[in-house]
Amino acid sequence: MSKDDRRLAPPANDEMPERECARMLPDAERLLVLDRAFECNPMAIMVTGRDNRIIAVNRSFTRLTGYAADEALGRQPSMLKSGLHNPEFYKAMWDTLHAIGEWSGEIWDRRKDGSHYPKWLDISVVRDGPGGPVSHYVAFFKDISANKVVEERIRLLAYHDPLTGLPNRLLLMDRLTHALASAKRRQALVAVLFIDLDHFKNVNDSLGHAVGDKLLWEIAHRLNTCVREEDTVARLGGDEFVVVLESLQDREDAEHIANKVHRAFERPIQVEGRVLHATASIGIAVHPQDGDSAETLMQNADTAMYQAKAFGRDNCQFFAPFMSDRVRERLDLENTLRHALERDEFELYYQPIVDLRTDEVVCAEALIRWRHPDQGLIPPDRFIPIAEETGCIVQIGDWVIDQACRIHAAWRARGMRPPRMAVNVSPRQFRQPGLADRIRRSLDRHGVEAAQIDIELTENALMDHPDMAARILGDLKAMGLGIVVDDFGTGYSSLAYLKTFPIDKLKIDRSFVRDLLTDNSDREITLAVIALSHNLGLKVVAEGVEHPRQLEFLKRHHCDRAQGYFYSQPVPAGEFLDFLREYRERPPA
Repeated sequence: MSKDDRRLAPPANDEMPERECARMLPDAERLLVLDRAFECNPMAIMVTGRDNRIIAVNRSFTRLTGYAADEALGRQPSMLKSGLHNPEFYKAMWDTLHAIGEWSGEIWDRRKDGSHYPKWLDISVVRDGPGGPVSHYVAFFKDISANKVVEERIRLLAYHDPLTGLPNRLLLMDRLTHALASAKRRQALVAVLFIDLDHFKNVNDSLGHAVGDKLLWEIAHRLNTCVREEDTVARLGGDEFVVVLESLQDREDAEHIANKVHRAFERPIQVEGRVLHATASIGIAVHPQDGDSAETLMQNADTAMYQAKAFGRDNCQFFAPFMSDRVRERLDLENTLRHALERDEFELYYQPIVDLRTDEVVCAEALIRWRHPDQGLIPPDRFIPIAEETGCIVQIGDWVIDQACRIHAAWRARGMRPPRMAVNVSPRQFRQPGLADRIRRSLDRHGVEAAQIDIELTENALMDHPDMAARILGDLKAMGLGIVVDDFGTGYSSLAYLKTFPIDKLKIDRSFVRDLLTDNSDREITLAVIALSHNLGLKVVAEGVEHPRQLEFLKRHHCDRAQGYFYSQPVPAGEFLDFLREYRERPPA
């Protein structure tokens, strides 16, 4: 075919313009196809005349609205009005339609059965020729209820906590900002309660996240029952909750609700057949005294919460300006603590434990100290609680065990007869999987026999989860380690665990030993612990011995061992060796 022939030939079907293809159909066939396309279109179609009365609808219209064609023809589209839009909405729609010839948007309509539904509507104007008068209006629309469900779900996820359904931080800050604006107009008070669960990570670590999630859900439910309808309970994430109290008359109103929240934690919580006990530290900040903005109130409530934790947890504290300095100090300490191990800032001090029958130093308790680069030597009661909360205690505790084994091996290598070594294991370290394996590696690394090491644990560490504790203690005991219960008498009152756990020694807490000569209760408790230990075949160690008369009393009542400043305060390894050498060389008493 020549170039001229190709120019005169009709285009191939796949190149034929759509309008030209349509014109190739005979008129009767073309009308049949268009009618079929109209009827089978998945979009609802409604055609009205210039008087806005319905002249045609398709089957999708009937399925969506419930109106058959003969019920709709001749009526106006207003038959579908939901009544949810005001006249201004429809006026704006018609103004746009006449101005540009089309309108698109979301609108609520009503079906024949009276139910409302959202739809997406496209309306176009048909004119008699270009610029001519309106002849028809053609509307295409579809039900977007499913879209609205998805949108609502997305909105819910954007503004709510997926676990508890409570508002998240984004929605909380929005509501708090509005509450403050309203309070300023009405000269009312707004309070923010910052709530942090105590030791919640222990639940996740020991019982699993599924149990932890159910516990959080139950706590969220309880918090909602403590507040009024206009108040907001939100979850920031983890174990942190915030309550916004609106329209308060005075600080006592906030205190009343805070106490109600605090009491809600007193009731035990049942999760998967387990009875759990949760406590919370609560910080309270009140507008306008404690801040004008949402950010300031939140920050000050958070600061007050840390003060509640510093006061022993499980209490409420109102914000006071001095707290900011304390929290700042704590945060600085926390940030420095995270790097203390890698910077080799920790040291072990040693305190002797003496057998009261033979007067021999039979054990050295290894006690950690932190030599802060700016603050000097920091005692453990300042940094151990922070290490527990942040999780650093696991790595620090493992370092203590390894360092104690290293020092014990070094003393033996120098030809001396070292005493047993006692190391403290924190509750969090105790529950961390693989404790026995990590201890075994330290023993093997330094060539130390397990029988030369005592592991000291508090009652609370053992009794938080007794079944798990029994398994871990069984592994430690099978290695040959000694098991010592530290600070005995300050934790759980139940003594049943003394029969079931493989314990070797009890240490009477120093708080009882300190006043045993002047306080009848402390004296009776000390005597009871000594008798109980001996009846169970356990050794008993008295901590905090400082005076000869205390020592005489303990010897007279057959206490096995003693530890305290009477013999020596905790000292570095070199000084401890000097003490040990002098103690062994001194003439018998």
